[in-house]
Order: sequence, then structure tokens, then C-alpha cells
Amino acid sequence: MLKLAKLPDRTPVKIGITVTPDIAHALADYAALYNRTYADKAEVADLIPAMLETFLASDRAFAKARKEMEAGT
Repeated sequence: MLKLAKLPDRTPVKIGITVTPDIAHALADYAALYNRTYADKAEVADLIPAMLETFLASDRAFAKARKEMEAGT
């Protein structure tokens, strides 16, 4: 048996969202700041998945509830 387990499904899933103008402006400002900070050319759509991943990883209540759901409690 290999030490590396089979990789999980990494097929991208496209999700469309609608946001308020305030959130759209904040995301555009964030992308501009990100690009200045890292000398990059990332678009808002490039940053949103990383933002969501960071948010979900930092939500302790979500992690606990998800773990309980997986355990079947």
C-alpha cells in the first residue's frame, strides 16, 4: 500500500452568487489591495474561493458541528 492515499475529487464546481453593491465594492477593493500587496493580477473571482476556504476553516462552531454530523450524532 502506498503512503499517499488516493487523492479526493478535485473537479471544480461552479457556483453563481449575487451580492449587494456594497459587497461587490468591498471585494473589488480587497482585490486591488491584494494585487498591490503581492504584485499580482488576481481577479475577485480568483480570490473568493480562498476567502471562503479561510472563513470555513476558521469557524470553530462549524467545524465542531460538521464533525458531529460526520460522527452521526
